[in-house]
Amino acid sequence: MSQQGETDRRQEDEWWRQLYGQPDPGGREPGDTLDDRYSSALTALGEEADGGGTVPAQAAPQDTAPPAAPGDGRYTGAHPARAPGGRSGAGPDEDDAGPPDTLRLRRPAPPPATAPRPWQYQGPPHPQAAPQPASEPPGLPPGWAPAEPAPESPPSEAPPGPPAPAAPAVGSAPTVLPQPTLTEMAYVGDGPPTYDPEPTAWPAADPDGLDDLVPDTELDGARYGLLTVRTASVRGDSARYRGEPRRDAVLTARFGGGDDALLLIAVATGPRTSDTAHRAARDACTWMATAVGRSQARLTEDIRASRRGSLKSGLHRLTDRCYGRLRARGEDLGLDPADYSATLRCLLLPADPDCRIRLFFGVGDGGLYRIRGGEWQDLDPWRPDEHAETEDSPAVRFRFRASVARSGDTLLLCSGGLAGPLRGEPALAARLTQRWGAAGPPGLPAFLGDTQTRVKGYADDRTAVAVWDA
Repeated sequence: MSQQGETDRRQEDEWWRQLYGQPDPGGREPGDTLDDRYSSALTALGEEADGGGTVPAQAAPQDTAPPAAPGDGRYTGAHPARAPGGRSGAGPDEDDAGPPDTLRLRRPAPPPATAPRPWQYQGPPHPQAAPQPASEPPGLPPGWAPAEPAPESPPSEAPPGPPAPAAPAVGSAPTVLPQPTLTEMAYVGDGPPTYDPEPTAWPAADPDGLDDLVPDTELDGARYGLLTVRTASVRGDSARYRGEPRRDAVLTARFGGGDDALLLIAVATGPRTSDTAHRAARDACTWMATAVGRSQARLTEDIRASRRGSLKSGLHRLTDRCYGRLRARGEDLGLDPADYSATLRCLLLPADPDCRIRLFFGVGDGGLYRIRGGEWQDLDPWRPDEHAETEDSPAVRFRFRASVARSGDTLLLCSGGLAGPLRGEPALAARLTQRWGAAGPPGLPAFLGDTQTRVKGYADDRTAVAVWDA
């Protein structure tokens, strides 16, 4: 009798016979009790059980009875041959359904140890290495050729650049590179000046009057036809050390165009003792330029016609108006006329290459020089009696000069800060003659360096205007 109900007796006997072998004819072997059979069944099932912790699967029951005789009504499909002990002869991977009417727990067969699982990363494919030629050294990757013999030059070469200077020959003197001119000739005379050659302090600024700020240095230049112009204005060593503004002012302007154009360069210097000296110098240049610009057509006509008398009187009137405005401006500020005034020196140059007349006019101290044929010429000699101050103006005499330029001439207009050392130190005039004479016009940096050539005992602002005629 089975625990699942009544079944065919022959089927049950056949199941026990396959599990334990042929029973004894006596009908019962020693220890053939229900508990013994239960323990034996558990032992048999334990041999087939899977120790893994996977989810069990239900196996379909199989009929283990011997093939039925034809016509007995049972399923006669094909069954795999069984090995003794209820195992299939197909191998350990075959499922053993066990006795009929029994639920069998079975885990799917694990994949072979050498086969990777489908969810595991397989890694990049490893191409099989091609056989290396016998000529290649061992250890090189497939397809690599042995390196050619290294040249005699160093293995690592720098990227191409400028060629290195050749080493001097043994026993020869080393090559000395020329130093900048400013370093070679930082000063002329007996010794270097006391002050530092570079700017030290800036002037104090008023947050409500930032328009009054003046740069330490101004540099400009131009070329028109046969003319080449350079201008430079530099704060003096004393003003740089004390943090005072530059009292010199320079203005360059072109009125008109083409051959009718008129070039104006104005240089002004405010009084030394006035706090508004830089404003007065700037106003003097601006107002003079305004007056000349409004009279440009008439002035150009008079210059071409060489009307010297008309030019002198007309420019004198324009200068007087400019100083009249300066006095009025000083009164508006509550200042004395001498405190809001300036020396003023100007050059008028026609751009017409067929007209070589050069006009100079102005009021006050300064210098006007010319380099012709390698010779330094003073065109406006300084005389103390002509610079006596009055109540109305620091300089009372109007100065005017018209000259005809020649090819190769260099005309120099400067403020009193540069005219003083030019008169007092002949070495400075000799140096500028060499630098600005036959050599032609220098570049802007070189011109600035020449203007800053220092002389001991002269520390005022310097402004220079040089004109080269081709």
